[in-house]
Amino acid sequence: MALLKFRNRDAAPATPANPGIEALLQDYSIEVMPRTAEKVEDFRDLLPAGTRVYIAHIDGTPFDEMLATARRLRDEGFEPMPHFPARSIPDRATLADWVARYRGEAGVKQGLILAGGIPTPRGDFHSSMQLLETGLFDGFERLHVAGHPEGNRDIDPKGGEAEVMAAIKWKQEFADRSDAAFAMATQFAFEAGPVLDWADRLQAAGITMPVHLGIAGPAKLQTLIKFAIACGVGPSLSVLQKRAKDVSKLLLPFEPTEILTALAKAKAEGRGGNIERIHFFPLGGIKTNATWAIENGGAAARPASHT
Repeated sequence: MALLKFRNRDAAPATPANPGIEALLQDYSIEVMPRTAEKVEDFRDLLPAGTRVYIAHIDGTPFDEMLATARRLRDEGFEPMPHFPARSIPDRATLADWVARYRGEAGVKQGLILAGGIPTPRGDFHSSMQLLETGLFDGFERLHVAGHPEGNRDIDPKGGEAEVMAAIKWKQEFADRSDAAFAMATQFAFEAGPVLDWADRLQAAGITMPVHLGIAGPAKLQTLIKFAIACGVGPSLSVLQKRAKDVSKLLLPFEPTEILTALAKAKAEGRGGNIERIHFFPLGGIKTNATWAIENGGAAARPASHT
């Protein structure tokens, strides 16, 4: 199955929205960092009103920059969802301060709780489960945890997903006791089949948390390979490496049209019912990602300023 679509720069304008993709992009979410958010003049020209915008916490970014980004998104009519990376948080007091300031100064009601990308914890926390157990997120309306369709070498160093699945079951039990709405936000993927198989395994294991599937936005193949290696993407990396052997495609933009079309087809046939939303990683830039969504998502991606 063809996985990646490459479009010639001189190609004709995008065709009308694919109904399947339009349905998938309903209430999609996207991720920003403070330094990329600064380059956006007005998010209302790019994103649908009320879009959930994850604020990626890159280790070393000052908290005040994270907070300012959340405040700006709230002021422009979007739903900020900051990352809370366990390994970057020194102690409970720091976490309590972050939560209080996010809630009090930016109206934050949602959070992504994850271990974080650094190998050695900065302080007392090393896992998302420890953060949830603090009780500091009581009163949040929505909490998301990480999902890994291709496994997670941090948790299962030898491959497989036994420990990952055990962690997911713990989080499901926590979600069942919580008043917050829970979902799993996943690492980005490039191939529909393995994602659907993983979604099936979740259902078979009794996991009812919906999946918000990570999808890489339009970007150069070289950029995607770099991020895939950095983020520990597994089988998908080999797909990209195969594509990279065709030098003619190295400088052309990748678009997620085909994987989303495959997912839409599978959902129409009754698979992937637990894949509830699409979450974009705008690896080629948020403007590029939003433009692609506008061109392909129909009413589901219409910017707030155009309604």
